[in-house]
Amino acid sequence: MISLYDICYLRLGCRNLDEMVDFGTRILGLELRERNETHAYLRGDDSTYNLCYIQGDAHYDASAFLLRTRKELDDAAGQLEELGFDVHHGTPAECDERHVEAFIGFTDRNGNGLELVYRHHRTGVRYFPSRDAGITEFGHFGLHSGDIERDLSFWTTVMNARVSDRIGDGALLRIDPVHHKIALFPSEKTGIQHVNFQVESIDDVMRSWYFLQDQNVPIVFGPGRHPTSTAMFIYFLGPDNRVYEYSSGVKRITDEAGYVPRHFEMKPSSFCMWGARPNVEEFSE
Repeated sequence: MISLYDICYLRLGCRNLDEMVDFGTRILGLELRERNETHAYLRGDDSTYNLCYIQGDAHYDASAFLLRTRKELDDAAGQLEELGFDVHHGTPAECDERHVEAFIGFTDRNGNGLELVYRHHRTGVRYFPSRDAGITEFGHFGLHSGDIERDLSFWTTVMNARVSDRIGDGALLRIDPVHHKIALFPSEKTGIQHVNFQVESIDDVMRSWYFLQDQNVPIVFGPGRHPTSTAMFIYFLGPDNRVYEYSSGVKRITDEAGYVPRHFEMKPSSFCMWGARPNVEEFSE
């Protein structure tokens, strides 16, 4: 089993890098740490970046996870190759581009690009926000899944993820005490379904709700509170047609031996206990 230590970064293709840098800084509230003609690195903590926008194929994306040691990375490559995955070992230039010591890349059975990383660089310089959105960390992300049971088996038997809760066929997975770092959504699509940043409090969620409306950013869900993770949230649409989320107050699961996952019915009240209803068409993008 491959032991994921934490989520690391997302690589997101885009058609207009200037537009995404403006959104990431002025709207989302991230710090632009580095930029060149094709890549922009933005962060909400003291790592080199959480999101890397890449000029080019707007449908390209990849999610990355940290491993603790180089041996674990090498062992993971072997395990994946034994299972029939085509594993790419990052070249020195590719590692420099990602600001990591080493990585491997592969595509899961749904066509989602995944990377496993050893030593994602940190800066020693605290995150300085471009606007006060209250961001405290890169929280989690959602993945499209064309076959939930197949992909759930991958994440819980090949990887060390555990099911925290399910909503209908969807699944919320943890790799540490945080309720979920990965969310699997039933879909005919591939790639990243939404991107989450944690904020300090409900006040930050509500301040952003008003701010986003003032900036004419489409709100696709919320404000609300998830009965699964207990987090208070708001979802909104970026110019890249990806869904972004702020949330605060996420549940932590510390009793691994005693915790039993719950299965919520596929109804709006399973997504928000306050009564908010998502714009289903846009929220499923």
